[in-house]
Amino acid sequence: MAPQDTSAVAFSMPGGESCDQARSRPIDLIHLGRQTMGDRTLEEEVLALFVHQALQVRDQIVGASVDERLRLAHGLKGSAQGVGAFAIADCAADIEKQPHDGTVLERLAALVDEAHDFIAAISR
Repeated sequence: MAPQDTSAVAFSMPGGESCDQARSRPIDLIHLGRQTMGDRTLEEEVLALFVHQALQVRDQIVGASVDERLRLAHGLKGSAQGVGAFAIADCAADIEKQPHDGTVLERLAALVDEAHDFIAAISR
């Protein structure tokens, strides 16, 4: 049996999967596919850029000044919405509303780690 090309399969959605099921994942691949018009190479590039930014924000946001924290959260929110990382976008919006709330910052770190692991798994 020939080895399977996982690059094309990595971003495919199994048949019959609803949008609600896709949104329960760290990255909504249906949304991402619409944003990239189905270009798998572009999807991979966009996700790589997003995860790089998200990890940087995760590492910088706790020690940042309030103004910088708001800037970081706002930038991450827009990027997350673009790729379909809606839980991260919502959490970043919460940080914009409550920049001193440590539990929201902890939740962001956990969500970024979850998205990072998900992206790594589908990019193999």
